[in-house]
Amino acid sequence: MNGDQRIVVGVDGSEFSTTALRLAGRMSTSLNVPLEVITCLGTSDFFLASHLPEESTPTTAQLEETAKRLVDQALERAFGDSRPEGLTRSVKFGAPAKALIDESKNAQLLVVGRRGKGGFLHQVMGSVSGACVAHAHCPVLVVGQSADDLRDRTTG
Repeated sequence: MNGDQRIVVGVDGSEFSTTALRLAGRMSTSLNVPLEVITCLGTSDFFLASHLPEESTPTTAQLEETAKRLVDQALERAFGDSRPEGLTRSVKFGAPAKALIDESKNAQLLVVGRRGKGGFLHQVMGSVSGACVAHAHCPVLVVGQSADDLRDRTTG
């Protein structure tokens, strides 16, 4: 299958990214294309470091393992035991916006939550989703509400 026939979704453990993951999963199933779940580790990823045992400096391997656990938890919340066929996961190192924009070069669609774990609550859109909208190489879907809310509006 052509690499640009995939859906890429950014996941950081936030409620918005779980909702984005759930919607991206439904779209990948409907379109019969693979789903790539990406989480990013930046050089100052304090959120992930805060989930590790108290140590002075977490290793890259510890951060990566913690990121994988967060993605597993998001996958469980989004899909339970019914994960989409063709789902893969990746941990990227570097700025999340840059990593997702790079991944969008070979994607049919990039899906991100409206806001992530960082930032200010009063912001309508976070910096990562804003950068993706401005610079991605494919269409970007920014998910800003619960997938259940979306389903209620379309089926009710």
